[in-house]
Amino acid sequence: MPQLSFSFVEHAADAALPTLDDVPAIVLIDAVEPLSGVAAQIDEAGEGALATALKAAAVKPSWGSSTSFFALPGAPSGHLVVCMADAEKKGDDPEPNLMLGGKLSAQLGKHGAVALFAGAFSADDLAQVLSGMKLGAYRFERYKSKDTSADDAGEGDDAPEQAPQTVEVTVYTADVAAAEDAFAEADAVASGTLLARDLVNEPPNVLGPVEFAGVAEALGELDVDVTVLDGDQMAELGMNALLGVAQGSERPARLAIMQWNGGADGEKPVAIVGKGVVFDTGGISIKPAGGMEDMKGDMGGAACVVGLMHALAARKAKVNAVGVIGLVENMPDGKAQRPGDIVTSMAGKTIEIINTDAEGRLVLADALHYTRVTYEPKVMIDLATLTGAIMVALGQDHAGMFSNNDELAAQLHEAGQSSGEKVWRMPLGPAYNKLIESRFADMKNTGGRFAGSITAAEFLQRFVGDTPWAHLDVAGTAMSAPKSPLNASFGSGFGVRLLDRYIRTVHESAA
Repeated sequence: MPQLSFSFVEHAADAALPTLDDVPAIVLIDAVEPLSGVAAQIDEAGEGALATALKAAAVKPSWGSSTSFFALPGAPSGHLVVCMADAEKKGDDPEPNLMLGGKLSAQLGKHGAVALFAGAFSADDLAQVLSGMKLGAYRFERYKSKDTSADDAGEGDDAPEQAPQTVEVTVYTADVAAAEDAFAEADAVASGTLLARDLVNEPPNVLGPVEFAGVAEALGELDVDVTVLDGDQMAELGMNALLGVAQGSERPARLAIMQWNGGADGEKPVAIVGKGVVFDTGGISIKPAGGMEDMKGDMGGAACVVGLMHALAARKAKVNAVGVIGLVENMPDGKAQRPGDIVTSMAGKTIEIINTDAEGRLVLADALHYTRVTYEPKVMIDLATLTGAIMVALGQDHAGMFSNNDELAAQLHEAGQSSGEKVWRMPLGPAYNKLIESRFADMKNTGGRFAGSITAAEFLQRFVGDTPWAHLDVAGTAMSAPKSPLNASFGSGFGVRLLDRYIRTVHESAA
């Protein structure tokens, strides 16, 4: 993917326009008639050429629509991109500035540098536009061979143009200091989202539990305290539910714990727990072959947790937070657990294995209990690509949300509505809980076909005690999500922006 590098240059409203030579210029305008700001300056310098060109092009007034002009008189560059940014045309998108930036990323093309004239955008709004550009420009192409056909063809006109590795974006704004501060905060969240995407997109032969834990450990560079437990340590703690999933794989399991202490001393943390099944064959209850390659993304919940911890640390969030991820690979080896096995979880509760493809809840059972008893969090939220059933219920527009606490559920719903990473509350109740009763153990790990997402959540609820808790089933949103101006890749990074917004609004605002 092209890496976007941003720099900020002061440009007062009445300052002369720079000469940009071959660098394309993107100008955000709020109206065609009358033109204002930089657009008015260009029009005046070109003796009305821009206004005439816009009328001839019949520019659409919709938010984020763009039109390119070449060799336009008065323009600071030979390639001018005019993008509509009329606040009255924002529509009902919860993050219109972010989406505008995503649309602008399509204008980068094969250019190694662009200039952006932000007009009257506030520092915070501009930061969201730039974050959207960064999200929209993301491509996961590290395993694609470089195109050598240009070398083979020589240096003639037929040699294909290579995409740049880095795009330098120079932002012209009236208040450089404010723009830099606002962007640093927004960029922390965007970078956390891209980290989560990278993890989901990595091939499973590269990213195993040990390698994934190494990514978590690298957060130490941002002053995150990271501890990684190996199989022996987890066995001593009695994490047999988690370890049972891993026993069919040659790759050892890991539990990574990430602590960010940005809040008051002694204040209980917010805990975020993630399912990290780096590849899921289904185990002995093996999945069909078609589409199994997508199961490299079955660690989307854990990827979000790592991305979120990056975001909190990078923006120096004023909160105490702990992220816990259970990392395993589910394989059908001769040592793999079988349907009919009974395992004892860290909580001391016994679980009958009915289906080895219902493995994520086993991983989370031990991770949730460990988090609850070790850190006594004020609230606990887990994320998991847990069930295909949630997509039957909600499609891919919302993640499923289950909670034992109405206030927490309402706060997460509001954070989803405002961030654009939406969640929809699903029911819990005794009738569903009864479906996971076992003849031979305290519970079984699946309740059958009906209400599959709900019975999975009921299973998890048995390991959270009285802690305010929410479970987010992100199977339809964290991987293979619908394409949008903000994401064109397999991994979406879903949950980073949602939970950052929730923490910022609920826990930091009260600090």
